[in-house]
Amino acid sequence: MKAVVARAILAGMVCAPAARSQVLDLPARPADAPGGAEIAREIRALDLEAREERIYSEIARGNVPAWLRRLCPVEVTHEIEGRRHHATFWVTPDYLAVGSDEDFFLVPLSPGTAQRVADLVGGSLPTPRMVDAIWSAARVRLEPTPIPPSREMTTVRVFEDHDRMVRAQRALHPEPAGVLVAGHKKDVVITAALASRPDKVAIYGWHHLDGRAIQPLYVGHTARWVDYSHGIRIVHRGVEIDGTRRNLTDVLRDETLAPLLSDEGVIAGPR
Repeated sequence: MKAVVARAILAGMVCAPAARSQVLDLPARPADAPGGAEIAREIRALDLEAREERIYSEIARGNVPAWLRRLCPVEVTHEIEGRRHHATFWVTPDYLAVGSDEDFFLVPLSPGTAQRVADLVGGSLPTPRMVDAIWSAARVRLEPTPIPPSREMTTVRVFEDHDRMVRAQRALHPEPAGVLVAGHKKDVVITAALASRPDKVAIYGWHHLDGRAIQPLYVGHTARWVDYSHGIRIVHRGVEIDGTRRNLTDVLRDETLAPLLSDEGVIAGPR
């Protein structure tokens, strides 16, 4: 894992309201919205485009758990050209899910749909350095649970299998939903490498409990490749750099400040 100092500021046990808190900009969850298990059943037979359109529509109408909406702050410090800088960014406490607080489904998505969701809520996908910082700051760290590779690993049924495995792991930890959790998925990330490979998906992470990432940064899969191990973590675009509110996109384009949040330096097109 990259050498970076990070910690989460947690009010009590969960990412509670605070002066600098951030939330997902979504409507209230409709009373008649289906739960995660029902959505999973309904999308099993759909092709990728139809499946992701259904998921996006559920997110857009607010069908996400309440505990996923309050974002968790992660602090990072890094020395650049002899000066120590400090950044705070806010992230969803878990990977993107649809459904209710109790009946939810962690949904792997293609990078195009993931970016569409991020745009919808005023967010971004993380960089690999941010993924490392999130893992370091996580209150709950889960050991990765790979499923043997097969032609079925891109199907909703295997998504459901892995979701159940993760839920069983999470149930062993007493911390309530809403604390920062990491380790159970690879992250779909943004990287400078996508500038020359826009038709690919970038993935990184899936940290063991000792901090080693199973998946180094990889851009070899087509952007249509979506398997059970992919997770979508939303980062709010509003970040604080040395106490000043900035836009994440601007920071990642800044030659001086980009190394705070990107081990590649500048990411000119952070999407």
